[in-house]
Amino acid sequence: MPNRHLALFDLDNTLIPFDSDHAWGEFCVHLGWADGERYRQENDRFYAAYRAGTLDLDAYLRFSLAPLVGRSPQALEDARQAFMQKVVLPQIRPQAINLVQKHQRSGDLCAIVTATNDFVTGPIARAFGVDHLIAVQAERDAAGCYTGDWVGIPSFREGKIARTEQWLAAQGLGWVSFTQTWFYSDSINDQSLLERVTHPVVVHPDPKLADVAHRRGWPVLDLFP
Repeated sequence: MPNRHLALFDLDNTLIPFDSDHAWGEFCVHLGWADGERYRQENDRFYAAYRAGTLDLDAYLRFSLAPLVGRSPQALEDARQAFMQKVVLPQIRPQAINLVQKHQRSGDLCAIVTATNDFVTGPIARAFGVDHLIAVQAERDAAGCYTGDWVGIPSFREGKIARTEQWLAAQGLGWVSFTQTWFYSDSINDQSLLERVTHPVVVHPDPKLADVAHRRGWPVLDLFP
């Protein structure tokens, strides 16, 4: 098999200049799917914990997936399309699209690896033209309705490595299949995956990751000047 390159991208605050999980929570309040100010305060609290690297992931997933429960597939799809049109698409920057396309033109295998669930991030990955999405898999029942639970290993912290390796193995690949590997991220939560690739790149990093990048000599990229 010819040598291949692998390019992995975090999503929130990396390819897009905001956190789609947090923004979807705000949108749920706008829709009346969540308890206004109380939900907003919890959403902010969880987001602050994520930024600090102290997030209780199980508690957050139960919180963030709850608004999907009991909604019809049509209502969910209508809401998701409105979220994309009103919140996401206006904030996608050409610099981020160009970064992804640069790797695609080089023939690199590309994937978005995110701790946000696949309901929220599926359309965003498609907007970037990325076929492969590794995200938290929100569980659905036999009727296709969301249960509020999740399936498998959440793609968070070391779980991003585990899920990436599962994805590669399903294609008959592994890290050794590639001579060069990239991962782009803004978050200290992604330090382990940044350390796993040959080309770690931090993108307008949080303070903890900025300190790591400075000490390690990792390049720093700003897609949102």
